[in-house]
Amino acid sequence: MPEPWQIVLTLLAGFGTGILSGMFGVGGAAVSTPAIRVLGVGPLDAVGTTLPSIFPSSVSGTLRYQHEGLIRWGVVALTGAVGTLAAVGGSLLSHRVPGRGHLLMVATAALVAFTAWRMARSPKEPESIVPAAVPTDSEHRGRGEQWKLVVTGVGAGTLSGLLGVGGGIVMVPAFSEWIGFSIKESVGTSLACVGVLAIPSTVTHTFLGDIDWAYAIPLSVAVIPGAWIGAQLAIRSSERRLRLSVSIALGVIAVIYATSEIAALF
Repeated sequence: MPEPWQIVLTLLAGFGTGILSGMFGVGGAAVSTPAIRVLGVGPLDAVGTTLPSIFPSSVSGTLRYQHEGLIRWGVVALTGAVGTLAAVGGSLLSHRVPGRGHLLMVATAALVAFTAWRMARSPKEPESIVPAAVPTDSEHRGRGEQWKLVVTGVGAGTLSGLLGVGGGIVMVPAFSEWIGFSIKESVGTSLACVGVLAIPSTVTHTFLGDIDWAYAIPLSVAVIPGAWIGAQLAIRSSERRLRLSVSIALGVIAVIYATSEIAALF
């Protein structure tokens, strides 16, 4: 059982995680994973222990984005369904991939860094090319783009299960740069998808014995108010400011993960 000071620090890490999750739709594991590692959780358990907090964080933030009509539920359904299968596979691979996914995370960090640079360099007008829950005139064109959502779901789900990062680091830039959503739609829709993907990942890692509930429970409680506040801050921001904020956050995440994963290889 953690000491009282460890519980307090875990709650603070969870609150910060929730704010990042609500603002940027990335799950917030860039804060919670290294934080609980410092508090004494083992490397593989740290991956699993962050996962239970992703669902309540997602629900809290998603409710705020939904109030503003920024969730594309048709996209959530397709990406979530594909990503669920990939998340189970990624969770099972976490015990089998050589180096416990370090090389994969380095490659992902490089991709995220490049995408962050692109987002900061040239903001673009959003396109309505993927149908929402209600069919629109763009539905026919959106169906031609669904393969992109399948690829995004596979990548996000695999990373969610394998590395416990929630998958938002893939979905936010994919929805914005590849699919063509506005940045607020990208963040909100990604946050909803992240919650879906966290469920199979959490269940699988529970059966694998990779979750330390003494840390997972405080994290799961503290992310709820944090995610609501983060979503509120994002919604009030201008598209340009939020886009720059997301690109900076993704860049920081890329540096953190690349540095830690490269260090782990030696």
